[in-house]
Amino acid sequence: MINAAVVGLGWWGGTLVEAVQGTSDKIRFVAAHTRSRSEKDQEIAKKHGLALAASYEDLLADPRIDAVVLATPPSGHRDQVVAAAKAGKHVFCEKPFMLDGKEAREAVAAIEKAGLTMGVGYNRRFHPSWLDLKQRIKSGELGTILHFECTMTFPNALTQPATAWRAQRRESPCGGLFPMGVHAVDGMIDLAGEMEDVFCRSFRRVNPNDNDDTTSILFRFKEGMSGYLGIMTTTAPTFRFQVYGSAGMALLGGVTHVTGHSSAQRRSGLFGNYTISPVKGDAMEIEVPQFDVNRAELEAFAAAASGGEPYPISHGEMIHGAAATAAIIRSAASGKTEKVS
Repeated sequence: MINAAVVGLGWWGGTLVEAVQGTSDKIRFVAAHTRSRSEKDQEIAKKHGLALAASYEDLLADPRIDAVVLATPPSGHRDQVVAAAKAGKHVFCEKPFMLDGKEAREAVAAIEKAGLTMGVGYNRRFHPSWLDLKQRIKSGELGTILHFECTMTFPNALTQPATAWRAQRRESPCGGLFPMGVHAVDGMIDLAGEMEDVFCRSFRRVNPNDNDDTTSILFRFKEGMSGYLGIMTTTAPTFRFQVYGSAGMALLGGVTHVTGHSSAQRRSGLFGNYTISPVKGDAMEIEVPQFDVNRAELEAFAAAASGGEPYPISHGEMIHGAAATAAIIRSAASGKTEKVS
């Protein structure tokens, strides 16, 4: 059992705590730090028995704490990870990991130098249906993989206050890329390996805040496949992830969760349908279990921090994902294809 502190008690920080508090034998939260210290923050802390620290530095100085869980805006992640590593704390960092490959390399280097564990919150990787899809691709069931395609939509931008970090272009460029799109970027890296280059068009149509709401991205992978990701933040919620191969295609569908969904829905209801359609033969519907992906990722992190199996997202993948995200943002600004480096 490791003792953790959560940094940030917004809707997602609270969701992470609720995934394991009082029910896991691998990790428990004992403290928290939040900049606002609002009445709601204090209620969450009291409900879960969390000591509210006055500062991040106070958390890092607390000898009870083995690890910090960062549910904070990405612009601060690099410095927070480096400070935690210097204090001897393991780090679980919510996505997006870092703003670019340079920051990611610096953060990973600090963790590796200290001999600590780093986890990143790409929770979809832990769902049994995702793991099944990965195995089918690896086994060759879908043949030579040609193309990946994902559409993620949700209406959050229509109701977000302008003060929310996800509503601000500086903290969350390219509309829904940081809140949700990076899950698909990481998923494609998990299934296809590293990306060669990207091309992005991103613009604002009806978003009441000064940020984009419609983002389209094309990918080229080093192994030869192509990919597409479409993200919209001002329409009805949906999620579709498709893999096309020379022997068949797979579709994993569900919902991109919106503000107002319950904690249990956000943690366990990511996917709703899963279909394998071979080139020859009938399509096969595969049952999709309800599965708490947040609990799974936090317990995998805790196990790795306790000397167990390494966290399943490698440091190299973390760095490459950050580099790909930075290339997407550069492409949206330049209007050109950008190398992932």
